[in-house]
Amino acid sequence: MSNDRHVPVMLQRCLDMLAPALEHPGAVVVDCTLGLGGHSEALLKRFPEVRLIALDRDKEALRLSGERLAPYGERATLVHAVYDELPEVLDRLDVPRVDGVLFDLGVSSMQLDEADRGFAYAQDAPLDMRMDQTTGISAAEVLNTYPPGELVRILRSYGEEKQAKRIVSAIVREREKEPFTNSARLVELIRDSLPQAAKRTGGNPAKRTFQALRIEVNGELSVLERAIPAAVKALAVGGRIAVLSYHSLEDRLVKQVFAAGAANTAPPGLPVVPERYQPRLKLLTRGAELPTEQEIAENRRAAPARLRGAQRIREDEA
Repeated sequence: MSNDRHVPVMLQRCLDMLAPALEHPGAVVVDCTLGLGGHSEALLKRFPEVRLIALDRDKEALRLSGERLAPYGERATLVHAVYDELPEVLDRLDVPRVDGVLFDLGVSSMQLDEADRGFAYAQDAPLDMRMDQTTGISAAEVLNTYPPGELVRILRSYGEEKQAKRIVSAIVREREKEPFTNSARLVELIRDSLPQAAKRTGGNPAKRTFQALRIEVNGELSVLERAIPAAVKALAVGGRIAVLSYHSLEDRLVKQVFAAGAANTAPPGLPVVPERYQPRLKLLTRGAELPTEQEIAENRRAAPARLRGAQRIREDEA
Protein backbone atom coordinates (compact mmCIF):
# COMPACT_ATOMS: atom_id res chain seq x y z
CA MET A 1 0.00 0.00 0.00
CA SER A 2 2.39 2.65 -1.14
CA ASN A 3 -0.28 5.37 -1.16
CA ASP A 4 -0.09 5.35 2.65
CA ARG A 5 3.09 7.34 2.48
CA HIS A 6 1.24 10.36 1.14
CA VAL A 7 -1.43 10.48 3.82
CA PRO A 8 -0.49 12.70 6.78
CA VAL A 9 -2.13 11.46 9.99
CA MET A 10 -5.08 13.43 11.47
CA LEU A 11 -4.30 16.23 9.05
CA GLN A 12 -7.60 18.10 9.17
CA ARG A 13 -7.71 17.98 12.96
CA CYS A 14 -4.15 19.37 13.24
CA LEU A 15 -4.93 22.23 10.84
CA ASP A 16 -8.16 23.10 12.68
CA MET A 17 -6.37 23.06 16.02
CA LEU A 18 -3.62 25.43 14.84
CA ALA A 19 -5.93 27.63 12.71
CA PRO A 20 -6.86 30.34 15.25
CA ALA A 21 -3.16 31.14 15.72
CA LEU A 22 -2.25 31.13 12.02
CA GLU A 23 -4.94 33.19 10.35
CA HIS A 24 -3.26 36.58 10.70
CA PRO A 25 -0.76 37.97 8.15
CA GLY A 26 2.89 37.29 8.99
CA ALA A 27 2.14 34.27 11.22
CA VAL A 28 5.05 31.84 11.55
CA VAL A 29 4.50 28.10 11.92
CA VAL A 30 7.16 25.47 12.62
CA ASP A 31 6.82 21.90 11.38
CA CYS A 32 9.33 20.14 13.63
CA THR A 33 9.02 16.84 11.76
CA LEU A 34 8.96 17.68 8.07
CA GLY A 35 9.25 14.12 6.69
CA LEU A 36 7.81 14.06 3.18
CA GLY A 37 6.19 17.45 3.70
CA GLY A 38 2.52 16.40 3.85
CA HIS A 39 1.61 18.47 6.90
CA SER A 40 3.84 21.36 5.75
CA GLU A 41 2.25 21.55 2.31
CA ALA A 42 -1.23 21.52 3.86
CA LEU A 43 -0.27 24.36 6.24
CA LEU A 44 1.07 26.52 3.37
CA LYS A 45 -2.00 25.81 1.27
CA ARG A 46 -4.59 26.47 3.97
CA PHE A 47 -2.96 29.59 5.43
CA PRO A 48 -1.81 31.69 2.45
CA GLU A 49 -0.21 34.36 4.67
CA VAL A 50 1.80 31.96 6.81
CA ARG A 51 5.58 31.55 6.79
CA LEU A 52 6.77 28.00 7.40
CA ILE A 53 9.99 26.83 9.06
CA ALA A 54 10.43 23.07 8.78
CA LEU A 55 13.03 20.82 10.43
CA ASP A 56 14.21 17.31 9.65
CA ARG A 57 17.32 15.37 10.57
CA ASP A 58 17.01 13.19 7.48
CA LYS A 59 18.73 14.70 4.44
CA GLU A 60 16.81 12.54 1.99
CA ALA A 61 13.49 13.73 3.48
CA LEU A 62 14.65 17.35 3.13
CA ARG A 63 15.54 16.81 -0.53
CA LEU A 64 12.20 15.21 -1.40
CA SER A 65 10.05 17.66 0.54
CA GLY A 66 12.12 20.53 -0.88
CA GLU A 67 10.92 19.53 -4.35
CA ARG A 68 7.35 19.24 -3.11
CA LEU A 69 7.36 22.65 -1.40
CA ALA A 70 9.31 24.47 -4.15
CA PRO A 71 6.14 26.14 -5.54
CA TYR A 72 5.81 28.03 -2.23
CA GLY A 73 9.18 29.70 -2.74
CA GLU A 74 10.27 32.07 0.03
CA ARG A 75 7.37 31.12 2.31
CA ALA A 76 9.06 27.85 3.23
CA THR A 77 12.43 27.59 4.99
CA LEU A 78 13.72 24.00 5.33
CA VAL A 79 16.44 23.28 7.88
CA HIS A 80 18.59 20.17 8.50
CA ALA A 81 18.27 19.87 12.27
CA VAL A 82 16.95 17.64 15.04
CA TYR A 83 13.85 19.13 16.62
CA ASP A 84 15.45 19.79 20.01
CA GLU A 85 17.66 22.30 18.12
CA LEU A 86 14.62 24.51 17.56
CA PRO A 87 15.88 27.39 19.77
CA GLU A 88 19.18 27.57 17.81
CA VAL A 89 17.37 27.39 14.48
CA LEU A 90 14.98 30.22 15.41
CA ASP A 91 17.91 32.23 16.71
CA ARG A 92 19.81 31.81 13.47
CA LEU A 93 16.77 32.82 11.42
CA ASP A 94 16.18 35.77 13.74
CA VAL A 95 12.64 34.65 14.62
CA PRO A 96 12.06 35.45 18.31
CA ARG A 97 8.56 33.91 18.61
CA VAL A 98 6.33 31.64 16.53
CA ASP A 99 2.55 31.29 16.28
CA GLY A 100 2.21 27.58 15.70
CA VAL A 101 4.24 24.39 16.21
CA LEU A 102 3.46 20.94 14.89
CA PHE A 103 5.17 17.66 15.82
CA ASP A 104 4.29 14.39 14.08
CA LEU A 105 6.44 11.89 15.94
CA GLY A 106 5.79 8.87 13.72
CA VAL A 107 8.70 7.46 11.78
CA SER A 108 8.39 8.97 8.33
CA SER A 109 6.64 6.54 6.02
CA MET A 110 9.54 7.01 3.63
CA GLN A 111 11.94 5.54 6.17
CA LEU A 112 9.65 2.57 6.76
CA ASP A 113 9.28 2.00 3.03
CA GLU A 114 12.97 2.27 2.18
CA ALA A 115 14.43 -1.19 2.52
CA ASP A 116 18.03 -0.15 3.05
CA ARG A 117 17.40 1.76 6.26
CA GLY A 118 16.44 -1.25 8.38
CA PHE A 119 13.47 0.33 10.18
CA ALA A 120 10.92 -2.20 8.99
CA TYR A 121 10.70 -5.72 10.32
CA ALA A 122 8.72 -6.86 7.26
CA GLN A 123 11.73 -7.00 4.94
CA ASP A 124 15.37 -7.91 5.29
CA ALA A 125 17.70 -4.91 5.49
CA PRO A 126 20.90 -3.78 7.22
CA LEU A 127 20.18 -2.99 10.87
CA ASP A 128 20.83 0.74 10.71
CA MET A 129 17.75 2.71 11.86
CA ARG A 130 19.52 6.08 12.06
CA MET A 131 17.29 8.88 10.85
CA ASP A 132 20.36 10.93 10.07
CA GLN A 133 22.77 8.48 8.52
CA THR A 134 25.72 10.84 8.79
CA THR A 135 25.98 10.52 12.56
CA GLY A 136 25.57 8.27 15.60
CA ILE A 137 25.59 4.51 16.11
CA SER A 138 23.51 1.98 14.20
CA ALA A 139 21.02 -0.54 15.59
CA ALA A 140 23.49 -3.33 14.77
CA GLU A 141 26.11 -1.71 17.03
CA VAL A 142 23.56 -1.44 19.85
CA LEU A 143 22.68 -5.14 19.51
CA ASN A 144 26.27 -6.30 19.22
CA THR A 145 27.93 -4.17 21.91
CA TYR A 146 25.45 -3.17 24.66
CA PRO A 147 25.64 -5.14 27.92
CA PRO A 148 22.66 -7.52 28.40
CA GLY A 149 21.19 -5.49 31.30
CA GLU A 150 21.17 -2.35 29.18
CA LEU A 151 19.45 -4.15 26.29
CA VAL A 152 16.78 -5.49 28.65
CA ARG A 153 16.18 -1.96 29.98
CA ILE A 154 15.83 -0.57 26.44
CA LEU A 155 13.39 -3.26 25.29
CA ARG A 156 11.32 -2.86 28.45
CA SER A 157 11.20 0.89 28.70
CA TYR A 158 11.17 1.87 25.01
CA GLY A 159 9.40 -1.15 23.53
CA GLU A 160 7.23 -2.10 26.50
CA GLU A 161 8.32 -5.67 25.67
CA LYS A 162 7.30 -8.09 28.42
CA GLN A 163 9.57 -10.83 27.08
CA ALA A 164 12.67 -8.60 27.09
CA LYS A 165 14.81 -10.98 29.17
CA ARG A 166 14.06 -13.94 26.96
CA ILE A 167 14.79 -11.99 23.76
CA VAL A 168 18.01 -10.49 25.13
CA SER A 169 19.44 -13.79 26.28
CA ALA A 170 18.84 -15.14 22.75
CA ILE A 171 20.51 -12.03 21.26
CA VAL A 172 23.55 -12.37 23.54
CA ARG A 173 23.89 -16.08 22.74
CA GLU A 174 23.65 -15.45 18.99
CA ARG A 175 25.90 -12.39 18.80
CA GLU A 176 28.79 -14.38 20.28
CA LYS A 177 28.56 -16.78 17.32
CA GLU A 178 28.27 -13.98 14.79
CA PRO A 179 27.50 -10.24 15.09
CA PHE A 180 24.10 -9.04 13.88
CA THR A 181 24.01 -7.16 10.59
CA ASN A 182 20.54 -7.67 9.11
CA SER A 183 16.98 -7.36 10.28
CA ALA A 184 15.71 -10.78 9.07
CA ARG A 185 17.96 -12.67 11.47
CA LEU A 186 16.76 -10.55 14.39
CA VAL A 187 13.09 -11.03 13.44
CA GLU A 188 13.59 -14.80 13.23
CA LEU A 189 15.40 -14.90 16.57
CA ILE A 190 12.59 -12.95 18.27
CA ARG A 191 9.99 -15.30 16.78
CA ASP A 192 11.91 -18.34 18.02
CA SER A 193 12.46 -17.00 21.51
CA LEU A 194 8.88 -16.00 22.33
CA PRO A 195 6.43 -18.36 24.02
CA GLN A 196 3.46 -19.40 21.87
CA ALA A 197 0.94 -17.19 23.71
CA ALA A 198 3.02 -14.05 23.20
CA LYS A 199 3.09 -14.63 19.44
CA ARG A 200 -0.67 -14.59 19.14
CA THR A 201 -1.15 -10.99 20.24
CA GLY A 202 -0.65 -7.69 18.49
CA GLY A 203 0.83 -8.09 15.03
CA ASN A 204 4.47 -8.85 14.25
CA PRO A 205 6.25 -10.08 17.39
CA ALA A 206 9.36 -8.09 16.42
CA LYS A 207 7.49 -4.78 16.41
CA ARG A 208 8.25 -3.78 20.02
CA THR A 209 11.95 -4.65 19.80
CA PHE A 210 12.34 -2.64 16.59
CA GLN A 211 10.57 0.34 18.16
CA ALA A 212 12.89 0.14 21.18
CA LEU A 213 16.02 0.01 19.02
CA ARG A 214 14.85 2.92 16.89
CA ILE A 215 14.21 5.08 19.96
CA GLU A 216 17.63 4.21 21.40
CA VAL A 217 19.56 4.75 18.15
CA ASN A 218 17.99 8.15 17.53
CA GLY A 219 17.85 9.27 21.18
CA GLU A 220 14.19 10.01 20.49
CA LEU A 221 12.88 10.33 24.02
CA SER A 222 15.72 12.46 25.34
CA VAL A 223 15.42 14.67 22.23
CA LEU A 224 11.68 14.96 22.83
CA GLU A 225 12.20 15.77 26.50
CA ARG A 226 14.15 18.85 25.44
CA ALA A 227 12.11 19.65 22.34
CA ILE A 228 8.58 19.97 23.72
CA PRO A 229 9.42 22.50 26.48
CA ALA A 230 11.60 24.43 23.97
CA ALA A 231 8.72 24.57 21.50
CA VAL A 232 6.28 25.78 24.18
CA LYS A 233 8.78 28.46 25.15
CA ALA A 234 9.06 29.61 21.52
CA LEU A 235 5.31 30.23 21.25
CA ALA A 236 4.01 33.79 21.27
CA VAL A 237 1.04 34.44 23.56
CA GLY A 238 -1.97 33.09 21.66
CA GLY A 239 0.29 30.65 19.81
CA ARG A 240 -0.69 26.98 19.57
CA ILE A 241 1.15 23.65 19.56
CA ALA A 242 -0.13 20.29 18.28
CA VAL A 243 1.71 17.02 18.92
CA LEU A 244 0.97 13.63 17.36
CA SER A 245 2.56 10.73 19.29
CA TYR A 246 2.51 7.06 18.41
CA HIS A 247 3.34 5.25 21.62
CA SER A 248 2.56 5.72 25.26
CA LEU A 249 6.06 6.89 26.25
CA GLU A 250 5.95 9.85 23.86
CA ASP A 251 2.37 10.64 24.75
CA ARG A 252 3.14 10.59 28.49
CA LEU A 253 6.02 13.02 28.00
CA VAL A 254 3.87 15.46 26.02
CA LYS A 255 1.07 15.14 28.57
CA GLN A 256 3.45 15.97 31.45
CA VAL A 257 4.87 19.10 29.76
CA PHE A 258 1.40 20.38 28.84
CA ALA A 259 -0.06 19.58 32.27
CA ALA A 260 2.79 21.40 34.02
CA GLY A 261 2.26 24.45 31.79
CA ALA A 262 -1.47 24.43 32.43
CA ALA A 263 -1.16 24.16 36.21
CA ASN A 264 -1.18 27.04 38.62
CA THR A 265 2.06 26.89 40.58
CA ALA A 266 1.04 28.97 43.57
CA PRO A 267 1.76 27.71 47.09
CA PRO A 268 -1.50 26.36 48.57
CA GLY A 269 -3.69 28.68 50.60
CA LEU A 270 -3.15 32.00 48.78
CA PRO A 271 -6.47 33.90 48.66
CA VAL A 272 -5.52 35.46 45.31
CA VAL A 273 -3.11 33.79 42.90
CA PRO A 274 -0.46 36.32 41.74
CA GLU A 275 0.23 36.64 38.03
CA ARG A 276 3.54 34.78 38.18
CA TYR A 277 1.88 31.59 39.40
CA GLN A 278 -0.90 31.59 36.81
CA PRO A 279 -0.90 28.84 34.14
CA ARG A 280 1.12 29.52 30.96
CA LEU A 281 -0.88 27.09 28.83
CA LYS A 282 -4.49 26.23 28.12
CA LEU A 283 -5.09 22.62 27.05
CA LEU A 284 -6.91 22.28 23.71
CA THR A 285 -7.65 18.57 24.04
CA ARG A 286 -9.34 16.63 26.80
CA GLY A 287 -6.88 13.81 27.24
CA ALA A 288 -5.49 12.71 23.90
CA GLU A 289 -7.64 12.73 20.77
CA LEU A 290 -7.67 9.56 18.69
CA PRO A 291 -8.05 9.10 14.93
CA THR A 292 -11.52 8.16 13.67
CA GLU A 293 -12.28 4.61 12.59
CA GLN A 294 -12.67 5.85 9.04
CA GLU A 295 -9.22 7.41 9.11
CA ILE A 296 -7.66 4.22 10.42
CA ALA A 297 -9.40 2.29 7.64
CA GLU A 298 -7.94 4.69 5.06
CA ASN A 299 -4.45 4.92 6.57
CA ARG A 300 -3.30 2.04 8.74
CA ARG A 301 -0.38 4.10 10.10
CA ALA A 302 -2.86 6.36 11.89
CA ALA A 303 -4.02 3.59 14.24
CA PRO A 304 -1.75 4.26 17.25
CA ALA A 305 -1.78 8.08 16.90
CA ARG A 306 -2.64 10.33 19.88
CA LEU A 307 -3.08 14.07 19.39
CA ARG A 308 -2.62 16.68 22.13
CA GLY A 309 -2.76 20.44 21.77
CA ALA A 310 -2.14 23.51 23.92
CA GLN A 311 -2.30 27.28 23.61
CA ARG A 312 0.12 29.75 25.13
CA ILE A 313 -1.95 32.12 27.27
CA ARG A 314 0.70 34.15 29.04
CA GLU A 315 4.39 34.96 29.13
CA ASP A 316 6.80 33.36 31.58
CA GLU A 317 7.50 35.77 34.38
CA ALA A 318 11.06 36.99 34.30
